[in-house]
Amino acid sequence: MADDYSHRDPMRPSGRPRRRHGVVVIATLAGVTAALALGLWQLDRADQKKAMQRAIDERGRQAPLVTAALPSAAEPPAPGLEHRRAAVVGRWDAAHTIYLDNRVMDGHTGFYVVTPLRLAGRDEAILVQRGWAPRNAARREALPPVATPTGEVRIAGRLALSASRAYALGRDAELGPIRQNVDLAAFQAETGLRLLPLVMLQTEPDPLSGADGTDGLRRHWPPPAVDIHKHYGYAFQWFALAALILGLYVWFQVLAPHRAGRAARTDESPDEQRHA
Repeated sequence: MADDYSHRDPMRPSGRPRRRHGVVVIATLAGVTAALALGLWQLDRADQKKAMQRAIDERGRQAPLVTAALPSAAEPPAPGLEHRRAAVVGRWDAAHTIYLDNRVMDGHTGFYVVTPLRLAGRDEAILVQRGWAPRNAARREALPPVATPTGEVRIAGRLALSASRAYALGRDAELGPIRQNVDLAAFQAETGLRLLPLVMLQTEPDPLSGADGTDGLRRHWPPPAVDIHKHYGYAFQWFALAALILGLYVWFQVLAPHRAGRAARTDESPDEQRHA
């Protein structure tokens, strides 16, 4: 005998709405779980960056490395030496000075002057990012005058794994005295120098650069630091998204139907309420 659909409870949800509700529940749980997991991952990244910053600060407090303590050109890069202070002695190889273009310092665009320093007592050199010099706006191919002593100098600075890098268009940007970037391996092959796998950011002027003890270069390098606060910002966004997803579910799946049901019961006539 066929079912009598006229006697079904109109308030009882059919199979399709129940399935749809189940899909909404699963999607809500998945969205909240994923957002919370990503927020916790960002907090973990912030903790990792804190540890990195503590390591950087600790290296900066250590005694400066001297010329003999630097690794040889044959050794692989040593991450533990990055951000360490150093004080080395040598002679400038001015013939191989290069100028990294489109570098900004104190709000002005110019060059980073980079020169190899032949280390005293060693047959090796270290690439030194000496400082910033302005560019001639009228003659963009003109090189800025830089005082480079010919005798032995003592350079103080901070070690890095590579020189400053900027976006470059094509191979031609890496040739000639004016370049966008410098690669240690390529520069070593180009010059024939045995370069250490480190670069030095000079922090003090050459004591023999001139009568005033300066070479005219600016050295306002940003302090070595890691961006921790952005991870807290990302974590807040993910947690806020989880709260939003959960709030939307409660509103549309719990509160809104409840309010609609109360409104429907209020609108029923007395006869309908008696027959309910």
